[in-house]
Amino acid sequence: MSASTEKKQALKGAEWLIKESSPFETFIPEDFNEEQQMVKDMCSAFLDAEVLPIIDRIDKLEPGLMPSLIAKAGEQGLLGAAVPEEYGGLGKDFITATLVNEGLGGGFSFSVGVSAHTGIGTLPILYFGNPEQKKKYIPKLASGEWKGSYGLTEPNSGSDALGAKTTARLSADGKHYLLNGQKCWITNGGFADVYTVFAKIDGDKFSAFIVERGFEGFTQGPEEHKMGIKGSSTVQLYFQDCKVPVENLLGEIGKGHVIAFNILNIGRLKLCAAATGGAKRAATITIQYAKTREQFKTPIANFGAIKHKIAEMAIRIWTAESALYRTTKWIDDKEVGLAAEGKPFNEAVLGAAEEYAIECAILKVFGSEMLDFVVDEGVQIHGGNGYSDEYIISKGYRDSRINRIYEGTNEINRLLTVDMILKRAMKGRLDIMGPAMAVSKELMSIPEFGSDGDTPFAKEKKTIRNFKKAILMTAGAAAQKLMMKLESEQEILMDIADMAIETFIAESALLRALKLSDQRGETGAAYELDIMRTWLYDAADRINKSGKDAINAFADGDEQRMMLLGLKRFTKVDSFNSKAARRRIADKLINDNKYPL
Repeated sequence: MSASTEKKQALKGAEWLIKESSPFETFIPEDFNEEQQMVKDMCSAFLDAEVLPIIDRIDKLEPGLMPSLIAKAGEQGLLGAAVPEEYGGLGKDFITATLVNEGLGGGFSFSVGVSAHTGIGTLPILYFGNPEQKKKYIPKLASGEWKGSYGLTEPNSGSDALGAKTTARLSADGKHYLLNGQKCWITNGGFADVYTVFAKIDGDKFSAFIVERGFEGFTQGPEEHKMGIKGSSTVQLYFQDCKVPVENLLGEIGKGHVIAFNILNIGRLKLCAAATGGAKRAATITIQYAKTREQFKTPIANFGAIKHKIAEMAIRIWTAESALYRTTKWIDDKEVGLAAEGKPFNEAVLGAAEEYAIECAILKVFGSEMLDFVVDEGVQIHGGNGYSDEYIISKGYRDSRINRIYEGTNEINRLLTVDMILKRAMKGRLDIMGPAMAVSKELMSIPEFGSDGDTPFAKEKKTIRNFKKAILMTAGAAAQKLMMKLESEQEILMDIADMAIETFIAESALLRALKLSDQRGETGAAYELDIMRTWLYDAADRINKSGKDAINAFADGDEQRMMLLGLKRFTKVDSFNSKAARRRIADKLINDNKYPL
């Protein structure tokens, strides 16, 4: 069957751990259609024209500036990409909506404000509101006339969202809920018109409410002074017998956690998209600086040490993008499938996001850490100038740091990654025990030393299969030995999560490179193949280290020795000149004078 006609059913969530994916079913950025590319270009043009020229004014929290920019974005249709047309949106697919997040992701503080508005500020009402609530709020949020915000975090409940202390009780006349409590770190809180606020009815029923600015008993604190994203409004919210009409209860009583956690799944993926957009702009800024900054009578871009850094920035951006749009297409396909089964719009979207919640957690971790790496190396390449406020890379460095904290800290998301995999296995949604037992039997057999086959990229495909075996071996043995105690062994869980993250990113990179090689030939895809092979070569060592740390923490004696030998077998890769590959990658970007947006 030819590449153009080969069809395979999309993998279910986390099935990539136990099944091999075809490069021809994966979706890659090079597959964007003309309309999607136009949307992405429009976002980039909006940042260039409306945001970046006044970024210093934005960071000074000039009154009214951020909400006016969000309104301008709304006038161009950039706020309602994911909103159905019946509510004033564009009704675009999930891929296009994700592209908007990436396209607006290079706008520093503005990106935070607009992402909060379109995500946590709009989606809870869009997905969980009743028809009357949607009709009242969504058109104004989609147009930018009203700005949205979200109140979940409290001073003593961050990652433990269900530990919130804010309460809600029904008024004597039964017409209002009276909210009492405090919310902190509320993005867009200083100017929003509509807030989704979480509180416990009768002290234990965690629920959500739509709160409007101006409701009696609702006040806000002063703007927080933050390390980064200085131009985003961040305040505390206070509720003193705040009167919320009973019709503003969002969703069902006691089901607020369903809203909070489902919105987080989508938010994590879109954070990765925004981080990817921000990283591309930071890389371009750095490449252009390296070409103009001279030391020892030559541009520093000519130095091997600088080329190594530029190449590594590109490798991490490209691999993140590969995993991002692979997952985005899975969610889009699942949404379409659920809609075809008769599911309403909101249930189709949320069901699709839940199916790939594991991948969304992985993307959040990898995307945020990728951006941190890119801006850190960007500052390093700028040298002393990178530490100066006069150079925009310093702003990118400060703004990036928050991404590893919100939408669930990266530690929480690592733990969730493994926890969700194991829970799906116990529920029969994911068969990992069979493959894990097969790997255990393979450890007892004599290793094969024959050829990897004559098919193109056979070695790379085998490398990915072996990475998966390393995960199954380590996770399976840890679960079997520690059983219920495993959930308290967070260091082991995070080691296994790191192995899974590395492998998912590696496979996504391989699939993208294979697809491009099929389309262009190996010569035409030389840049992408260099990136993919460098990532696989380096990932092998990182997976080996995480695996060793996990195994040494729960195994000993003959069991430990056998598993470490198996890990060595599964993470062995051929010698590869990564220096030469990085030189080629960097030279292309330097010649292009940018990282392609």
